[in-house]
Amino acid sequence: MPHLHMEYTANLPELNADVALIRLNNTLVASGQFAAEYDIKSRAVKVETFKVGTALAERGFVHVKLALLSGRSPQIKKQLSESLLAVVQDLCAWPADVEVQLAVEILDIDRESYTKVAIEH
Repeated sequence: MPHLHMEYTANLPELNADVALIRLNNTLVASGQFAAEYDIKSRAVKVETFKVGTALAERGFVHVKLALLSGRSPQIKKQLSESLLAVVQDLCAWPADVEVQLAVEILDIDRESYTKVAIEH
């Protein structure tokens, strides 16, 4: 825990997903909210088929979802959201001809029903 999902549109060629994920993971580690760095699981999905609104203008987005075990205060969630958004804003040079929307969403996972096992060799 936590699980970080980043979706980004294919019209953002300067966005390097590997770099983005390590920077986002490092930000989570630096927050002090998580017991061990190896508990952070992140993934990125490039969205090839998408629409933003109805206008014909070239648009794109990066949307980060951070799923956390329930119980954190609204203030902690806000701090995490803002720190992740700051990282996303600084990921790359955004194309001048694309209207880009950046967003971070924090989701609660029910602590009582979440189960996990690590298989180590």
